[in-house]
Amino acid sequence: MNILGLSAYYHDSAACLIQDGRIVAAAQEERFSRRKHDSSFPHHAVRYCLAEGGVPRDGIDAVVFYDKPLTKFSRILKTYFTVAPRGLRPFLMAMPLWMHEKLWISSSIEQSLQAAGAGRAGRLYYCEHHESHAASAFFASPFASAAILVLDGVGEWATASLGRGCGNHLDIHDELHFPHSLGLLYSAFTYFTGFRVNSGEYKLMGLAPYGRPVYVDRIKEHLIDIHEDGSFRLNMSYFGYLDGLTMTNARFAELFDGPPRQPESPLTRREMDLARSIQAVTEEIVLKQAFHAHKVTGESKLCLAGGVALNCVVNGRLLREGPFDDIWIQPAAGDAGGALGAALHLWYHVLGNERKVDGVNDAMQGSYLGPAYADEEIGAWLDAQGLPYRRLGEEELAAQVAALIDQQHVVGLFQGRMEFGPRALGNRSIVGDARSVKMQSLLNLKIKYRESFRPFAPSCLVEQIGDYFEIDRPSPYMLLVAPVRRERRLTPQGGGDDDDVISRVNEARSDVPAITHVDYSARIQSVDRRTNPRYHGIIEAFAALTGHGIVINTSFNVRGEPIVCTPSDAYRCFRRTEMDYLVLGSYLLDKTAQPEWVDGAGDWREEFALD
Repeated sequence: MNILGLSAYYHDSAACLIQDGRIVAAAQEERFSRRKHDSSFPHHAVRYCLAEGGVPRDGIDAVVFYDKPLTKFSRILKTYFTVAPRGLRPFLMAMPLWMHEKLWISSSIEQSLQAAGAGRAGRLYYCEHHESHAASAFFASPFASAAILVLDGVGEWATASLGRGCGNHLDIHDELHFPHSLGLLYSAFTYFTGFRVNSGEYKLMGLAPYGRPVYVDRIKEHLIDIHEDGSFRLNMSYFGYLDGLTMTNARFAELFDGPPRQPESPLTRREMDLARSIQAVTEEIVLKQAFHAHKVTGESKLCLAGGVALNCVVNGRLLREGPFDDIWIQPAAGDAGGALGAALHLWYHVLGNERKVDGVNDAMQGSYLGPAYADEEIGAWLDAQGLPYRRLGEEELAAQVAALIDQQHVVGLFQGRMEFGPRALGNRSIVGDARSVKMQSLLNLKIKYRESFRPFAPSCLVEQIGDYFEIDRPSPYMLLVAPVRRERRLTPQGGGDDDDVISRVNEARSDVPAITHVDYSARIQSVDRRTNPRYHGIIEAFAALTGHGIVINTSFNVRGEPIVCTPSDAYRCFRRTEMDYLVLGSYLLDKTAQPEWVDGAGDWREEFALD
């Protein structure tokens, strides 16, 4: 049975194919369209999923959309009527898109399937937004039963949901409703500190350790009333997202000592302290909600999804300080994962199919669910472009890449199936030496072209994770922050100015300084031979060479662009940055041997890729 799950029209549109309960393919539309956080209907992702699954014409049994558009439309209308006559401008801006596109999803689905040569689908279903998130977390997890928390901006009405999953069934027990939203509160501070909403929340989280929680009392006194069970109410007189086009208003600016920071302007002590303060408030709320969920459900395991679940600092605290024995976070926790959850919800909860779990292995297959390219395809493309390369066997390639990293080179890795979700996990990654003091600044300024304060994650052999970090379990999806072990820490000798982020970035804080954040923490990816033998082999070769089974891993893209999808995406990024070497499957390319670069040359063309 072929079930196609879809998410679209808000941010991070995606498609997912489930065959007889098995996740066969999943991808975000942005990877094909090359528009970051693409919200358009996922035509190209649909075509990829159907091709990957070998679905014949008229072979789709069901399509599931990840939320209920009419319910969401009702919420939007009621919100505008409540604040009228204020909010006329955003109302007039929103209505044409709804009337032209968002209310006609069934037609868009039919047209997309026809364009992909898939024919007609058997039936069309709609799943509630938070049910989709909850299903993506629980049904893909390794747990037979668990408590579920969904935390995001807003779905139809829900902004936070507490539920329980057992076997092939899940129930939502309680919800918080719009406009009272932890996700929107965090996004308000993202906007106010000069970062982009629905994109810059990672930056705010990365900036937080540089600051002090001096605004916590002000936030709790004026903006939010937090209850013991983690529920809360926002004081909407400080926010602009109900009746304006900005997240915050003039009262918010007055409360926090001046207007919002202009994007790209220098960061000041205020932004650092605001980031730390809202992070502290977020952690308090999520911990309270987790303890309440434990009390209500009686479960020993917790599953998480929704955009807030990508806050890996919160997740790390939940694991260390929360009431649950174990937690599992959906690696595509945002709206992209809603496509996956909607399909799983139909297969298990609606159709009642049996679910088998072993308590250890999840259903995500390492989240390697996107397209792959065979060596023969890559080689033919390289030859057609006249690009010099060396083709190496797997062990020889691993040893060569390890030696290059040891020599302080930066290497792009393009291998196997593309990752589903916002994290690169070794198949669409840029890697470097975690022992280098300067590597964090080098990668930020010369490769990623992004803010220098942003930390990088380590990829560590799963069998050595306890040697480097204070954590007692794997972290395969880069969704947990843990402290670097105390015996590895160093006292910074640079004497950097506390208000100068750049000077503090370059201070060595451990014997793996490039992945050690200013608060001695790291966002960890554990690498298991079973889910990614090639990436594991590279790090294992590096360990044999240097004694360190750990490297830097950052996503293969530059600021403002999605993670690369095709070999030509990878080659283009390689040439546009100061990356030294590129791995395309079994092929190794040296930057110094490449011909003169002409922008736009050698685009990769496939039936599901854009021209």
